[in-house]
Amino acid sequence: MPYFTPDFLDFFKELAANNNRDWFTENKKRYERSVKEPFNVFVQDVIDRAAKTDDRFAGLAKDAVFRIYKDVRFSKDKTPYKLQMGAVIAPGGKKDVTSPGMYLELGPEHFRFYSGVYLPDKDVLQRIREYILKNLTELDKLLSDKKFVENFGELRGEKNKILPKEFKAAAEKQPYLFNKQFYFFATLPPETILEENLADVVMNYFSASEPMRNYLSKAIGS
Repeated sequence: MPYFTPDFLDFFKELAANNNRDWFTENKKRYERSVKEPFNVFVQDVIDRAAKTDDRFAGLAKDAVFRIYKDVRFSKDKTPYKLQMGAVIAPGGKKDVTSPGMYLELGPEHFRFYSGVYLPDKDVLQRIREYILKNLTELDKLLSDKKFVENFGELRGEKNKILPKEFKAAAEKQPYLFNKQFYFFATLPPETILEENLADVVMNYFSASEPMRNYLSKAIGS
């Protein structure tokens, strides 16, 4: 049985045109029935399956799932609700912005699986760059691996224009040393979430991401 019905996608399509508190209040029970509750069940299943391969991922969906309510204090867009559901499945849950886990984003525009390191602080970024510098050949192999390329294409992330001098020479051969972020993702049609084997789809991407996740985990811990 699928986790979601078509009303998951319909809810967000309608919310996009009615992103206000009155409409959401009128449709809150629908949100809980068609969106929140099945999403929590789905995320918990993915957490449990990931934990079987790596017990660091064990946890509860409530610690992984982001609220639908936006923080609009510093945003020009004052609409109060997000137009997709998201969850971070990582050793520290949604507060873990460093560990290479997975971020799942489900909405009417697409379904995405993300992994990698999205918000490394200054010290973590330095460790990643130092590890890459010492392990350039391994990174080259991972980036050209057929399974990684077919599923994710490439590493992504914002880049620094200037590098510390110890990385400059190596960056001519490996431009990813300029990166401030090291993430990758796969994009699927939104209707993918209506399939019965959705958890299998996620776990296949989780498996495909493992070599790069391990590389980045070693870099962070180095």
